[in-house]
Amino acid sequence: MATAELSVVTENLPGSQVGLTIEVPQEAVDEAYERVLKRLSQRVKIEGFRPGHAPKPLIEARIGPAALREEVIDALVPQAVNQALKERSIEPIDRPQVEVLDLERGRPARLSARVSVMPEVQLPELAGMKVDKQHTEVDDDMVERRLLELRERLAEIEPVEREVRPGDLVVADLKVATGGQEVASEARNAMEMEVREGVLVPELLAVLPGKKVGEVATAEVTMPEDHSNPDLAGKLANLEVTVQGVKEKRVPELTDEIAQQLSDGERKTAAELREAVREDLVEQARRLDELAHEQSVLKAVVEGTQVEVPKALVDHEVEHQVSDLEERLKRQGLRIDRYLQYLNQTPEEYLDGLRPDAAARLKVDLVLSEFGKRLGIEPTDEEVEAYIRTEAERDPELKGSLDQLLANGSARDYFRHRLERLRILETLVKEVGKEA
Repeated sequence: MATAELSVVTENLPGSQVGLTIEVPQEAVDEAYERVLKRLSQRVKIEGFRPGHAPKPLIEARIGPAALREEVIDALVPQAVNQALKERSIEPIDRPQVEVLDLERGRPARLSARVSVMPEVQLPELAGMKVDKQHTEVDDDMVERRLLELRERLAEIEPVEREVRPGDLVVADLKVATGGQEVASEARNAMEMEVREGVLVPELLAVLPGKKVGEVATAEVTMPEDHSNPDLAGKLANLEVTVQGVKEKRVPELTDEIAQQLSDGERKTAAELREAVREDLVEQARRLDELAHEQSVLKAVVEGTQVEVPKALVDHEVEHQVSDLEERLKRQGLRIDRYLQYLNQTPEEYLDGLRPDAAARLKVDLVLSEFGKRLGIEPTDEEVEAYIRTEAERDPELKGSLDQLLANGSARDYFRHRLERLRILETLVKEVGKEA
């Protein structure tokens, strides 16, 4: 279709969509009919005429009005819609949904189209936002717990003939039942469990101490919603533990000799090791506080932003996730339909479960992208190269392929995006964050 003067009326629709009503001039419609007939005349065989030389009425009669109209629609409509989008500077993020309202030879054509576009992002004013930064204090109990963890590496484990005590290792047989029926796949024989808070479920931790070899401890436990066995997920289960053996873990006291052993000779005394552990914990707490603060700032900014994530973007993100999952499963020799059977979910249920998180991630990305534009953050090629080199120094795998990374355009774009996001977050933290 030669460029025609279209009549285009646009309308903003919910869900970051734009509706277009397009009128194509009669001349363009008639031209499309003529062009299609000329093309089809080379293919239609009519007795007594060479291809392309049969009279048009005969060609039209052989093709039929309905089929001819469909050919004209295929030739005219996509070009008309693309021209209308270009004239109105509309950049769609999905394929236009088009309805032909009227298209006949001898009069203008009317089309209706609907496309999804990138949403308008209304950012909050940073000047009015403040997010307190919390500070984690490292106390003596935290230091002693860490020292205990270190000393446990040197612990001696010996079988004992006595009742179970906190801190022991218990060799036991486990049976799991729900609804009065034993779940055979969850049974374990001669499994080793540590009787310690944070390792053993609280319900068993309350009943195992005091039991002797041959005795049974039982506990009712509500299984987690994300349990790997769908027959147990979120259900009340009965755990039956039969003690087969008891082992005592004997942890050495912290002496100067033990301190040297734990630190490979870097710390000469127990006091030096204790101080080094405290310093490490303080640094870990600082980094975790920084990360938590950054996430709190980002959350506040995202929650303060008004933006409607288009369904088309969410669908694309979900498709990408499913494609990645299929690739991972394929490498393990699995099929996605079997995986969904294991999860006890239909494909529709699985996809619906992915959408909320996909929408949340996309909202964060839209917010950061808009702030990047507002703040004018755009790393230079030199800054991106310096960032790649810095990252490679931290990661031996990247360091081994540094030259390829620097020469690969896709890799540079990936690191450019990461650096841009880091700088946006740093700026947001400076603007919004404050000391508590």
